[in-house]
Amino acid sequence: MAVATEVLPTAIAAKLSEASRSELDEKPLSERMAALAAALDQPLPDTIRELADSTGLPVARDLKIDLSARPILPARLASEYQIVPLEIEGSGEHELHLAASWVPEDEVLDWVRTFTSREIRWHLAAPDKVQQLIRDNFGVGAGSLENADESELALSDLDQDGDADEDAAVVRFVTEVITQAIEDGATDIHFEPQEGQLRIRYRVDGLLVPVPLPENLTRFQDAIISRLKIMAHLNISEKRLPQDGRITFRAGSNSLDIRVSTIPTIYAESISLRLLNLRKEAYDMDRIGLDEEEKAKIAQVLDSPHGIVLVTGPTGSGKSTSLNAFLREINSTDLRIVTVEDPIEYEVPGANQIQVRPEIGLSFAGALRHILRQDPDVIMVGEVRDRETADIAIQASLTGHLVFTTLHTNDAAGTITRLIDMGIEPFLIASAVELVIAQRLVRQLCPQCSKATPVNESKLRESLAALGLDPQLANGVETLHEAVGCDHCRGTGYRGRIGLFEILRPNEEMHDMIVQRESTRTIERSAVKHGMRTLAESGWAKIRSGKTTVEEMMRVVSANER
Repeated sequence: MAVATEVLPTAIAAKLSEASRSELDEKPLSERMAALAAALDQPLPDTIRELADSTGLPVARDLKIDLSARPILPARLASEYQIVPLEIEGSGEHELHLAASWVPEDEVLDWVRTFTSREIRWHLAAPDKVQQLIRDNFGVGAGSLENADESELALSDLDQDGDADEDAAVVRFVTEVITQAIEDGATDIHFEPQEGQLRIRYRVDGLLVPVPLPENLTRFQDAIISRLKIMAHLNISEKRLPQDGRITFRAGSNSLDIRVSTIPTIYAESISLRLLNLRKEAYDMDRIGLDEEEKAKIAQVLDSPHGIVLVTGPTGSGKSTSLNAFLREINSTDLRIVTVEDPIEYEVPGANQIQVRPEIGLSFAGALRHILRQDPDVIMVGEVRDRETADIAIQASLTGHLVFTTLHTNDAAGTITRLIDMGIEPFLIASAVELVIAQRLVRQLCPQCSKATPVNESKLRESLAALGLDPQLANGVETLHEAVGCDHCRGTGYRGRIGLFEILRPNEEMHDMIVQRESTRTIERSAVKHGMRTLAESGWAKIRSGKTTVEEMMRVVSANER
């Protein structure tokens, strides 16, 4: 392809340094417009408009793909050159309107002419919109699989040592699926064989999202599954038993530790990938969603020299993120912090972090026993999975250590009952537990498009009652923010997630209840009486502040937690 600057108008090229022009030449087409905007130090829309004015090309704003013309343009061509056919009202049947994310160069023009004799009308468009149209209408990785022959599907082409030919169709496809997941902020990827199809879904902001895929993907199913197993160093010939492995994947500056799990299903092996960004941005207490009152309650305990802090909630509720925020809050040169985790999701500067390795006998309990010989001040245990780990953690908290850990329970009061059920003596729990935090993650309203709308008071009262809240809270509420949807949030109306917190700090009354093995509900009523805010009440506060919606609360907080 001709270099990028050959299509730049002289007036624009003159504004760029030689280094900027060279850098622009090396960028892929999807990134050139943004790179030019950065070099010119101006917003992207202004850059598109200036380039369009200088080249005489119109700017396409409301992009809608021409479905009748889609078969004309091969997926590989659309993907490689970042172009899509547009539906333009009033255009003639002998015209083909194409939107491009960069000024079309000679090579692009020549390629397009080989596929159609129509008169081509070119338009410039925002690169992200062109990419989205390509993805939605051709499928993720469509350009990689198009025209792949049978030889590229042979398992012999997928090197058993994992060093497969990077140009192989299936290798490129798998790489594109993972890369797209990273760009979308997915935490998991699921490859799910179904009857007559291979379904791929991402988990984004806690919800499963179907991935648009190329046609006839089932033809590549076995090769895709084998490629993933080879990347994870699994036995590709073993299809009857579940297997676990891991992949180290690099995408630009990102380095990911991908946990791979396979299970046999009636159609073929289903594979799940958990994406763990090794350079994931750490959150502090201000960013996880705590309000000032909640931060103050937690800060009181973080200053304690000993005791145990338990964070509870289902998988994916942000427990590790909260623990990391707490460690960062107290981290200092006069504290020795040691953690044992599986996996290590965040790096804590100055801390000694241990990765659990069951395959060589390094369990949570085993690591914890050795940690106690390391003169720690603060210990973090990624998860209490059994009585042995719970016993050691409790004993550590009673012998001068501040211990942080997690459990899988539905609410804060239920954590006490869970520890008793695990076999921990109630008097030890009463003495050791300083704080229990139950949490959930709800999607956060997109700041770019959310809007305040008038409230239907009757409907709001019903929703509050369903959440276990006082319907009278609807009194005086005139507007609440709702999700709308824009390019910034991929049309969902939400962007990112924020925490809901139920914070229980046992007092003397609750200590007596624990020792007497009172029920979860009895302990919860006492905690509420002494100021504990439930998950539903925490959610209502987030709704009133315009951070989330009633619909999100109904989705995340189950009936027995309302």
